[in-house]
Amino acid sequence: MASLKELRNRIASVKATQKITRAMQMVAAAKLRRAQAAAVAARPFAERMDQVLGNIAGAVSDISQAPKLLAGTGSQQRHLLLVCTSERGLCGPFNSSIIRLVRERAHALMAEGKEVTFFCVGRKGYDQLRRQFDKQIVKTVELRGVRNLAYVNAEAIAKEVIGLFEVGSFDVCTLFFSRYKSVIAQVPTATQIIPASFPAAADDAPKAVYDYEPDETEILADLLPRNISVQIFRALLENAASEQGARMTAMDAATRNAGEMIKKQTQTYNRTRQAMITKELIEIISGAEAL
Repeated sequence: MASLKELRNRIASVKATQKITRAMQMVAAAKLRRAQAAAVAARPFAERMDQVLGNIAGAVSDISQAPKLLAGTGSQQRHLLLVCTSERGLCGPFNSSIIRLVRERAHALMAEGKEVTFFCVGRKGYDQLRRQFDKQIVKTVELRGVRNLAYVNAEAIAKEVIGLFEVGSFDVCTLFFSRYKSVIAQVPTATQIIPASFPAAADDAPKAVYDYEPDETEILADLLPRNISVQIFRALLENAASEQGARMTAMDAATRNAGEMIKKQTQTYNRTRQAMITKELIEIISGAEAL
């Protein structure tokens, strides 16, 4: 049985940990408001840009004359998985859920005989993937020093991905991130960004004929690289909101668990102390009777 001093030290240690987890929960809650607002604000623009480019791409008569970012290389052999995770831990299953989806996709592709490489954005994703796919990671980007995510951060990543595509390093690029749904729900998501894949238009959508000036291929050549940057920026914002939501939930659970542990340790301390007092009283009474 632990001594009273050891029990006091355990209780003090858990109380100190509880203060830290409560503070982290409050910080995550404050950051979540800004991150959630940014993620929600970015969705309409990204979705609308996809729709506009989808309409323009649908007007291209000869897909072979379209830019390679839309037409592709004509092969599906080499795949690049662009994995966006966080720079810090202590956010519950946020990172592991994304990596689980990435591993499932990678194993499925390799089972089909495809070549798979990884482009990691965020240190936590790299740390988990390098244990199994170290030689297949072609690039790692860390955003540890970035306090407020901006479009230029996504644009720099997009330029590197497009550069790899232009030199023939891959045929298909899929973006992985966690879409923010609520504080307790974040959805791991995979989206193909190269060659561009656009949502199908609804059957009841208005059908209109447009004349483009300049022609469709020139417009696509200018907008497709920008759309990749927009989709990556959206993924980073969704990740930022999901990370803070997951951290807030994880720290709330840790705080409550620490409270339960303190309660149990305090009960054990009181029982041990009472037993020692009772033992001392019995010894004193026995000694008095012996005299």
